[in-house]
Amino acid sequence: MQHTDYSFIANALNKKDYLVIAVAHELPEDPPLSRTGNLLDTRMENWQRGAQTLIFLRNYFAKQMPNYDFNDVTLVGHSNGGDISALLADTEYSWIKHLITLDHRRYPLPRSHNLKSLSLRATDYPADPGVLLTRSERKSLGSCSITIEDAKHNDMSDYGEDWLKKRIVKELLGFLQNERFCESLH
Repeated sequence: MQHTDYSFIANALNKKDYLVIAVAHELPEDPPLSRTGNLLDTRMENWQRGAQTLIFLRNYFAKQMPNYDFNDVTLVGHSNGGDISALLADTEYSWIKHLITLDHRRYPLPRSHNLKSLSLRATDYPADPGVLLTRSERKSLGSCSITIEDAKHNDMSDYGEDWLKKRIVKELLGFLQNERFCESLH
């Protein structure tokens, strides 16, 4: 998927006065994304490069747009973008307040009380062991995971059916606008 293939999310967030910055992580000169071996190891360079891009963009736009609060950032990523976002959120950067992943499968969600996370899951591919929070971790951290029945991994974009895009937006906005959203799911 391209970074421009999530306009349904960008538009929904814009309507709620969120600034959205869509990031293209894959450049033509980048090595192809590894598909073999221990993907947690073989994709790490890609994820670290993506995380550095996000840090650069946050710092750049914080200077260019001082009217926005870049100390209260929400990262949203699908698949590999979710893995990049989870890696960055798993660091000491206190400016990341929320993490939303759409069917990321490789990098473990952070186990932090300083970060609230929502993971929206499709049903066609499982996450690797240890990637998702356990039920007790979700409860203690105030985070949540929602499996959307009949959702397919590659349909969690502009190419998906309207019912799926509406459901993704509903859950995403519910999570961002209600501090107790995850509690209602436990």
